[in-house]
Amino acid sequence: MSAPHIVVIGSVNLDIVATAPRLPVAGETVTDAVLGRFPGGKGANQALAAQRLGGAVTLLACVGDDPVAEEALALLRDGGVDLEQLRVDADSATGVALIAVSESGENQIVVAPGANRALCTDGLEVPPADALICQLEVPVDTLAAAAAGFDGFFCVNLAPAMAVPDALLERADMIVVNETEAAYYGDAIRAARMHVVTRGADGASLFVNGKEAATAKPPAVHAVDTTGAGDTFTAALTVALAEDQPLEAALRFACTAGALSATRPGAQPSLPYRADVDALL
Repeated sequence: MSAPHIVVIGSVNLDIVATAPRLPVAGETVTDAVLGRFPGGKGANQALAAQRLGGAVTLLACVGDDPVAEEALALLRDGGVDLEQLRVDADSATGVALIAVSESGENQIVVAPGANRALCTDGLEVPPADALICQLEVPVDTLAAAAAGFDGFFCVNLAPAMAVPDALLERADMIVVNETEAAYYGDAIRAARMHVVTRGADGASLFVNGKEAATAKPPAVHAVDTTGAGDTFTAALTVALAEDQPLEAALRFACTAGALSATRPGAQPSLPYRADVDALL
């Protein structure tokens, strides 16, 4: 079977990660952290995850004309993601995410989007593909226009939670949210034929036309850093569905991939390969 062609529209960031014994509360300073720099951004994470998990991936994104861009794109290039339509905005800095991670793997994230906000609709062409994935770290108007002109399977990961036009939700074939995002959007996520709610270590549920059609739980793992786990899940589920896997199997595949991504530090270095997921399954 040939690899499904997946197009991802989304963000590219460089993650500056401080791993500390615990996360600070408001106004508190926590010391003894270890600093790391990793390629990230929800769009880039999902693109590389889908590539490693069996897709042939094209990423539509925007970076700045600065040294940070090459650092942020390094693993995408090495991983074989198609970057031919990548845009460079000379007036913006490449996006940066500041991430604090505790020893238990929980995180806090602040993002300076930079060039991600410059990904506009002018000249944006989505190539024919089996599936299109987007998230909400680039302008929503750009996503809505791209989705409206796309004929294949459209998955939208409604993260970070924010107001979106009804047309984007109604165009979606599948909406993916975590519990916090599900509470924010409420019944609006039922606009898509399928919606999926993730619950971390407690697994995920997939609904078809508002009725639960599949559930799955991830394998027990030692979580080191949960950054990127949700992106891995979304990419894995889209790849599995593009391969026509049954819903239950596709959801189990996605939960397993997401769990594996939490076992190593950094968003993109931790993204699992297909063989790793298949072996654990």
